[in-house]
Amino acid sequence: MKTYQTEYLIVGAGIAGIVCAIELLEQGRKVTIVDRDIADGLGGLARWAFGGMFFVDSKHQRRAGIRDSLTQAKEDWWSCAQFAESNEWGPKWADQFLHLCTTHGYDWLKKGGVKFLPIINWAERGMLKLGNSVPRFHMVWGTGWHLTRNLVSKLRGHKRAEGLSFLFEHRVTALLEEAGRIGGVRGRLETTGEEFLINADVTIIATGGINGNLKKVRDHWYAPWGAPPETILNGAHKYALGDLHDATEQINGSVVNLDLQWNYAAGIHHYAPRHPDHGLSLVPGKSHLWLNYQGRRFGPPPLMSPYDTRYLVEQICREPIKYSWQISNLKIANKEFAISGSEHNEALRDRNIVRFAIQTLTGGNRKLVQKIKEECEDFIVADTPPELVDKMNALTGEAHVELDTVRAEINAFDQQIALPPEQRSDEQIKRILDVRKYSGDRFRTSNLQPIMDPKAGPLIAIRSFILSRKSLGGIETDLQCRVLSHKDAAGEQHPIQDLYAIGEAAGFGGGGMHGEGSLEGTFLAACVITGRVCAAALDDRKLG
Repeated sequence: MKTYQTEYLIVGAGIAGIVCAIELLEQGRKVTIVDRDIADGLGGLARWAFGGMFFVDSKHQRRAGIRDSLTQAKEDWWSCAQFAESNEWGPKWADQFLHLCTTHGYDWLKKGGVKFLPIINWAERGMLKLGNSVPRFHMVWGTGWHLTRNLVSKLRGHKRAEGLSFLFEHRVTALLEEAGRIGGVRGRLETTGEEFLINADVTIIATGGINGNLKKVRDHWYAPWGAPPETILNGAHKYALGDLHDATEQINGSVVNLDLQWNYAAGIHHYAPRHPDHGLSLVPGKSHLWLNYQGRRFGPPPLMSPYDTRYLVEQICREPIKYSWQISNLKIANKEFAISGSEHNEALRDRNIVRFAIQTLTGGNRKLVQKIKEECEDFIVADTPPELVDKMNALTGEAHVELDTVRAEINAFDQQIALPPEQRSDEQIKRILDVRKYSGDRFRTSNLQPIMDPKAGPLIAIRSFILSRKSLGGIETDLQCRVLSHKDAAGEQHPIQDLYAIGEAAGFGGGGMHGEGSLEGTFLAACVITGRVCAAALDDRKLG
């Protein structure tokens, strides 16, 4: 059996683990990062992320004339979170995050060379309850791809990098418990199956969530929504399997809120999948009509982004058959169609300022529309409603979609657009006009474009599935990132000695700092914050 020895062991080579390692190296510590992936996978899912980060009262906001405050952000957060009484540490972590996110996230990243776009996106505005009352979604110039490269470069090029070692293609399966403390981990090599031990003074879990494991996603499905969808696409990291969640429970560690997941409503099959059930997350077009499996429009209120992602998922999952359709035309798609992440936003990812400016000002990505049209099975094009419906039913192999229903929904929407403004009652039309008031949305949103406009065709239908993405629950921790035990007979918890959890593995803080819903941009930002908080706590531990 291979055996290693280290001072600080970080299990997981994503953003949280990288940030924590950088901070520990600053303290002069010896650090080992172990990960199941290959070396080129350093950075985890963040490499493929869009790169939006949530900050409060930042310089970017103030320059844009956006007035924000901790008080306002907390009111928005608590409205979205709907914290359960049983969630003890989540609200505490949410409060800590709000106080730290700008100084310890935004300022720290900017000082390290990370740049943000001047226009701040306005996500999660709230559908039936308050969401982000102001824009807070700061986009990294270069997406998550550049963010990851920046932090990896900072880690590998650290002045104390001689104290850093990596163990890739090592799958950790268990925590080593000895004399009332955690003394490292046990696992096996991916390549040979050979077992290994890593003895460590301190072990830090940074392995991500459970949402790459669709069995766990289904096992922990939110019960009020009934049975999980028959098809769930995987938009999480392929190794976000929950191994260390299981290992934590085996040593009496507390794992909570796994039924609270941040999944997306508009997933499509990846045309070149890198793992089973690989899905892509669409940024749903605001002018698309969102229809159920039969072709009936959801609502009222109609489904539409960027208001409440959890609400979108909930409404689709309340249907007997849990997938949906988005209906538009080529003109709308050319302006509004987008896929989240670095992979399909090349101009932003590659920091090509000319190409990015052209796409922003013209409000579209025709090249991407053409690519998905040609290569993705879920993207249907037709000249007439009968042809469109025939193709929709042919794709599913069922006759669920009803032509009369689809035609009536499209006509009703177009007729509302044609009315004088004072006579319009359609909620989606009102919201389209509302989002276009903000400069960050105006260039990417059609100006009341009728679907049956003969000059805007052909028609488009996109079959959309629920996409598994983030775990809002996880390993329960205190405000120093120490893993907590289950409550004893007296209802008391205690920290498990020398064991910490950060990032998504810890539900982004405390086992659930989001409650049941996120204001978006809080995931990458929380990985940075928890990594830094953990390292600071360990510094205090050594000094104290």
